[in-house]
Amino acid sequence: MDDPLALLRNFEQSGQGWFWATDAAGRITYLTDSLAATLGDSGVGILGSSFADHFVRCDDGAEVSRTLPFIMTRRLSFEKLMLRTADPADGRWWLVSGSAQVDAGGQFVGYRGSGVDITEQRKSSEQASQLAMYDALTGLPNRLHMARTLEASLTALRLRKRPCALLLIDLDRFKQVNDTLGHPAGDALLKQVGERLLTIVGDREKIFRLGGDEFQIILSDSDDRGVLGNLADRIIASLSQPYTVAGSRCIIGASIGIALAPSDGSASEELIRNVDLALYAAKGSGRGRFRFFSGDLLQAATDRRRLEDDLRDALAKGEIDLLYQPIVNARTNCVTGVEALMRWTHPVHGPISPALFIPIAEEADLIQQLGAWVIRRACEDAVRWPGALRVAVNVSPMQFTNEDLPKIVLSALAASGLPPARLELELTEGVFLSESPETDGMFSVLKDIGVRLALDDFGTGYSSLGYLKTAPFDKIKIDQSFVRGVTAPGSRNGAIIAAIVALADALGMETTAEGIESFDQLALIRDLRVSHVQGYIYSKAIASGEIAARLESGDWAIAPSGPARQRSERQSLFRKAGAIVGNFYHGVTIRNLSETGALIDGLMELEAGTPMILDFGDGQLVGATVRRTSRRQAGVEFGLPLVSDGNGGLCTRQKVAPYLLATAGLPAIGESGAIGAETGSLSVEQLAERFGIGFHAAPATDPLAGGSSGVPTVEQLARRYLDHVGRHARTRAIGEQCLREHILPQFGRFRLDEMAYTDVNGWLGSIAGRAGYGPAVADRLRGVMGYMFLLAKRWELPGAAINPFDRRAAQGRGRDRKMTAEDIERLRQAADASHNAHLGAIVALLLGTRLRVRELLIAKWDDIDLENRTWRVAGEDGAIDTVSLSVAAAEIVRGLPRWDGCPHVMANPRTRRPYRSIFGSWDAARRRAGLPDISMHELRGFAI
Repeated sequence: MDDPLALLRNFEQSGQGWFWATDAAGRITYLTDSLAATLGDSGVGILGSSFADHFVRCDDGAEVSRTLPFIMTRRLSFEKLMLRTADPADGRWWLVSGSAQVDAGGQFVGYRGSGVDITEQRKSSEQASQLAMYDALTGLPNRLHMARTLEASLTALRLRKRPCALLLIDLDRFKQVNDTLGHPAGDALLKQVGERLLTIVGDREKIFRLGGDEFQIILSDSDDRGVLGNLADRIIASLSQPYTVAGSRCIIGASIGIALAPSDGSASEELIRNVDLALYAAKGSGRGRFRFFSGDLLQAATDRRRLEDDLRDALAKGEIDLLYQPIVNARTNCVTGVEALMRWTHPVHGPISPALFIPIAEEADLIQQLGAWVIRRACEDAVRWPGALRVAVNVSPMQFTNEDLPKIVLSALAASGLPPARLELELTEGVFLSESPETDGMFSVLKDIGVRLALDDFGTGYSSLGYLKTAPFDKIKIDQSFVRGVTAPGSRNGAIIAAIVALADALGMETTAEGIESFDQLALIRDLRVSHVQGYIYSKAIASGEIAARLESGDWAIAPSGPARQRSERQSLFRKAGAIVGNFYHGVTIRNLSETGALIDGLMELEAGTPMILDFGDGQLVGATVRRTSRRQAGVEFGLPLVSDGNGGLCTRQKVAPYLLATAGLPAIGESGAIGAETGSLSVEQLAERFGIGFHAAPATDPLAGGSSGVPTVEQLARRYLDHVGRHARTRAIGEQCLREHILPQFGRFRLDEMAYTDVNGWLGSIAGRAGYGPAVADRLRGVMGYMFLLAKRWELPGAAINPFDRRAAQGRGRDRKMTAEDIERLRQAADASHNAHLGAIVALLLGTRLRVRELLIAKWDDIDLENRTWRVAGEDGAIDTVSLSVAAAEIVRGLPRWDGCPHVMANPRTRRPYRSIFGSWDAARRRAGLPDISMHELRGFAI
């Protein structure tokens, strides 16, 4: 019989496996030569070294150093334990088995065991896993990987109460790239999108490509909606920057839906449904924005499905009708045509707005059926009207791409007998998003039929004028968004309308202005030589029978009727909410709302400093402190500022989990009652502790203490100044006049530390040059304000050290201020998390350039040369000063969002206009950073 030792040596030499042994302390006493040589290459002595030091567990590297020593310390036998070499450069994997050995007396003497190299099998397994779990195009985890990661996150949520957030990203206008440049270009674009997401998120395992142009991000331990909203803004801004693909420049956008667990769902199916609803709402709100999920979105989706089901039968049930709004000659007031407007009267809900049911019809593919019916019905009605009145019918981009559209038009004209010249098809700029030979062909066929074509909503969609060279339009309709506000002081809408009219005249087209409601609008539209007018000043939409009656006597003229002047749009917040005071829940109404506070109605007079919890519904609770009261109203300050909800509104930073709300026993929104009827009385402080929310400390008793920052406003300083000079009647009279007429309207709400030398000096310069005022008035204002700030410094008021009349102090303050690198980093993080999307960039630019706050807020893109890294600003004497930008500052500017037609660098995303003030957001940010006494103007003195 062969020697067993020889057989074992042959087995070792074959490389199929190896053997090992240790003493009782776990030190290696024997190791196969081949493995010893492999491990010895690392420079570590083998014999006598700890066996566990040479290997780590492959399934969880963070726990390796504990796991293998733990097994051997407990003297446990193990079998086929998967390990990898501790040296990262080696990259080998092993299946190791070990058996604890005892001597004749039962004493543990060490281990004997074996191992097998499984490196190749492991690589094959990883490759298979890569194919199954990762997207082949972008290299990101795929939908299957997402499902497993989400389930693991939700398991952690259930076991350890760890929240998580889902961000669902859909690319806007991606289909256009595929259609125009081809699918290879689309694939290249998706790769670049993945790279940009990785740059922002920083961890590939958190980003998933679900397929097509959808991506998802899963963030564990994240439920701060301020941070998430800021992240969404950064993603949208980054993905909206131009791409270079196949030698072509592409611009797409992104919309994002956000859902949080557990507040928006604790099961994966529920969470995925809700984040999808949030994305749908973001896209429905205009695209290029984010939206958090809320309970009303679920109800809206349910209502929308029901309306879609009802709309499918509405036409057959006779619920759809047509009304017609007159189009009037602007000079003669004679009606030259009408626009057909579809109306739906629901048997239960009554009239349904076209703004609601038309998008439903387009998404449900009902627009073709409804559009064909409208063309037929409009032709049938128009042919019954005396005279040659034209009828205009809206045609959606989806109808326009239907190759059967000419047949539908011809059939309607033939069946009714209406002359083609009396039918006008209104097309929006959306028909040009997929410019192709088919588009030109459709225009040609429709013009051959003899119908008229009108370009509707001009200037609000496709931003190129190239299509006007070939598209055979007879009329341009000026969208009512240009008419609205046209008479407001400083409005540029009049110049835009004049340009459209000149363009139309040059191309031989008519013009129609929509939405005219007042006489001042009508007068201006006439002065601008718009040929036709449509709006309530002449008539609302009326029935076909009424049109026939009006035309019986011949030409139909309408005398304009309406208000003399355009009424400004009025919006008042009237929102039901709940307020917890003491241990009672009150139904209240929110009258106004800001990032840091609110005015609520419905509470009896409360003392200043009273804590409460405001309940906005859907788990949105925020701690608040009463700051002022008047009868049944209370002004409150929030313990934690609200953040953007991505849709132009505000929301709480966190949501309270449903199971916490359920145990608290809160009444429904708008109702009143005791808290915790089933669990015992709970005070507002106990609830705050349970929900994890807090309150601001009560303000100082000093009437000049200002808000939570402790810095008084100019208005508060003015009151004390007038008391101080009260014994000098003339001085007080002059001071009162200057304050009332000039200073307080301009600066009254500013805190002392918000006043800057450049702002005050520029304002006084404009006063000096204004007709009716002059240098004497400016000098008087300078004297009053200068004395006020001198007194403030003498009284040692908070913020008084920042004197806007001391130029040297304004330039040198930053060098005297003591602020550490840690302070600056906290300030940056707080600014990045602000409701104001630009605050983080403003703070970074102030720290890294010589720019001032005012210069940033009024800057235009034309002032910036990113290629040469320069920024041109107007100096105090009107001369142009050039500021050099560092590479870091230029990158910050390059990352800012830009919008077509908006020249401003720091523009409000909702209004596309410069910010009127950023100091409210700044105040919230510096408080979050723990630096309540730092002025934004001082940041210019620090370098990064």
